[in-house]
Amino acid sequence: MFMADITGVRVLYTGDYSREEDCHLCAAEILQFSLYFNSEKMAKTIRRLAEKTPEVGETVSGFLVKKAFTYQIMALDDLHVFSQLSTENISQRITIAYSGAFGVLKHRLKQIFESVESLPDEESEGPAFRVHERLTVKYESEKHISLHWRSDPISDMVSDSVIISILLILILITSYC
Repeated sequence: MFMADITGVRVLYTGDYSREEDCHLCAAEILQFSLYFNSEKMAKTIRRLAEKTPEVGETVSGFLVKKAFTYQIMALDDLHVFSQLSTENISQRITIAYSGAFGVLKHRLKQIFESVESLPDEESEGPAFRVHERLTVKYESEKHISLHWRSDPISDMVSDSVIISILLILILITSYC
């Protein structure tokens, strides 16, 4: 059953998709009503976030999880307890054939990136440097270097640009030989 308004004439349609003749009632026989919906939502903080009551105006940050018709805000560490979701940290490593001088590579990357810092030899087991505090470039042998980073969108972009820079340096080295 639904109300149809065709060129100012309001008609209640009560068809039931059967083969019988449809019944049409005049609009004067229908009572008008309105439905109001509250668009306000409430989310409960649970576990670690619920241990401390926030002050008025203080920001609470966590993950908003909707389960059935309830909303919960929880810390990342509590996510696996209250849902079937889990989080993982991915460490990536790539080894690149590089026969150029390691110092040249570091000098070229310093020209491209703002932050290129040497690492102590005892920390990295050989010559190494860190780019933007996210990516470590290690000298593995005379013919190889390796890149190590913890995967996230920014670190992945930094690693992609370092890899492309290394490949361009290799192209320049081979074109001069």
